[in-house]
Amino acid sequence: MATVGLYQIQLALVDESQKLISDTTTGIGDGGIYTVDHKDLGTKTANISGLSGTIAKIYGNNNVQDVTIGTSEPSVALDINNLDFAVKQQIKGFVSDGKGGYVDENLKAHVALLITTQTIDCLHYVYFGFGDGIMTETAANIQTNQASEERVDDQLTYTALSCSAFNGQPYKIYSDLDSKFDKSNMYSEVFGGYVLPAAGGSTGSGTQG
Repeated sequence: MATVGLYQIQLALVDESQKLISDTTTGIGDGGIYTVDHKDLGTKTANISGLSGTIAKIYGNNNVQDVTIGTSEPSVALDINNLDFAVKQQIKGFVSDGKGGYVDENLKAHVALLITTQTIDCLHYVYFGFGDGIMTETAANIQTNQASEERVDDQLTYTALSCSAFNGQPYKIYSDLDSKFDKSNMYSEVFGGYVLPAAGGSTGSGTQG
């Protein structure tokens, strides 16, 4: 099945038990979920790799008889146009000094991530859910303006961890193409017990579908 486009990404902080951090002081976004949308100028790419583990061939009688497949180790290379500054520091685990400065004290923030794309007819959604992971920023290629403006996007790498809600696996795929799709269950699993508001409710979380 083909997919088209990057509909949206959503982020949340989770605690050591992979439960949603939803309070306004230590969490992010409305109800604990932050949707990267127009205010951030959207997301360019969410390049997922490592969905399958490394394959090792098993030889016998001079032929390949079987294979073993290692544990999947997904990571996501994100390119966001203009992510909110404070949210960016929070998801990296940086600590505020209360005076506008943030420092890396090696206190890794645990982040849940939901990536939404669509089927090629744009009538259905496909979701890649990661219930726990670490977000890092390894470089910032700052350049001088010349004849044109030289922008530096927010380029972050998400490294997925095992998630108890996924039976110890690091990710889960969902789609409303499945007749048994339960959107509320998906949000609860990915975002550590988040309760999706009833249709028509106002949360500002940008949930769709």
